This record gives sequence, structure tokens and C-alpha cells, in this order.
Amino acid sequence: MTLRIEQKADGVRIAVKAVPGSSRDRIAGAHGDELKVCVAAPPEKGKANVRICELIAEALGVPARDVDVVSGAASAHKVVHARGIDAASAAQRLAIATARQ
Repeated sequence: MTLRIEQKADGVRIAVKAVPGSSRDRIAGAHGDELKVCVAAPPEKGKANVRICELIAEALGVPARDVDVVSGAASAHKVVHARGIDAASAAQRLAIATARQ
């Protein structure tokens, strides 16, 4: 998996390809250099963004309050910021989460 994960002082930024309105919630794996995240929530009033953050937080092992969409809130292509984790650990944990699907 060659994801775009950028190290920041307080955590990481992850490029995400969002697929709202899916049949089930899951982290589907790499889609180019983005993490493909499918959620059943509709793309209305930020519902899909909230669920995407919850799924990523669960996969990374950080509290959901530490994960936010920082770019592309209304787009399928987003950047998510996760605090309290480094890039190497994030890549490893996302690879494990993807393998479980």
C-alpha cells in the first residue's frame, strides 16, 4: 500500500477517497495514493465525514475526537488529520485494517 501519509508535528495527514452511500462501512484499501473509505452514511450535512473519521480513528487506534477532515469536506477527495500517531505507525495500522476486510 503506497498511501499519501504526511507527517505533521502533532500527527499525520492522510489522503482519502470517500465513497458515501455504500452498502457497508469499511476501509477498502489503496486507491492510487489515497485511502479508499466506504461508508453507508449519506453525503448530507457531514454525516459521511463523521463516519469516515470514526472508521479511520478505529483503524489507527486513536480517539475519534482526534481525527478531522481538514480539506475536501464536500468532495470525494479529502485530507484527514489524525493526531497522536506517526506516519510509520499509521501506515502499518491501515495496512492491517485493510487486510481484515
